[in-house]
Amino acid sequence: MKRITLAGTAAAVLLFPLLASGQSGTTPAKKPAPADTAAHHHDMADMPGMSAPITVPKGALYTVADVQFMQGMIAHHGQAIYMSRLAAGRHASPRVLKFANKIDQSQAAEIRLMQEWLVANKQTAPTADSWRTMTMPGMLTPEQLKTLDAAQGTEFDRQFLNLMIQHHNGALRMVKDLFATPNAAQDIDVSVFANDVVVVQTAEIDIMNQMLANL
Repeated sequence: MKRITLAGTAAAVLLFPLLASGQSGTTPAKKPAPADTAAHHHDMADMPGMSAPITVPKGALYTVADVQFMQGMIAHHGQAIYMSRLAAGRHASPRVLKFANKIDQSQAAEIRLMQEWLVANKQTAPTADSWRTMTMPGMLTPEQLKTLDAAQGTEFDRQFLNLMIQHHNGALRMVKDLFATPNAAQDIDVSVFANDVVVVQTAEIDIMNQMLANL
């Protein structure tokens, strides 16, 4: 199977000029999540649009949790792309607009990688629009989306950055939930992807906090 790698998309984000915090590109080792993170695990079988049972072939390295993680992260990324594309029509500052475009480009590429992995393993691959019927950690509520959509200028910048930090923290929690699940993330493609999500989105949270401080 073609191995998933986010080297290109991760580098594009980590090296872009807004990053001034000196984040290391070292991929973190898999660590058990705190005991309470398991309580936040979202069962994809209970979500609208993803009710089909997941069947994992005997002897496969991946688990049901891995499939759920990839499906859920597609929806999660899809909403981040939707949020990012609002910036162009809301008089966002050039710096926020540039950052939003980076999220759009990098996460669209990551969605394609996740879909390819799911298809290669004969699993259901959601579209980017699946965020409209699935709820994952950190994703915006309809009320939050409405507030962001109505904001303009500096207020949009502030809303976008705060809500995207919330959104990114949700993605980090999804990775912790995955790593806390027995036998999950043993498939090398899933493990590499999940760790890259941590590296990229942790760095982007630092960037967004810097940008908020400068508003």
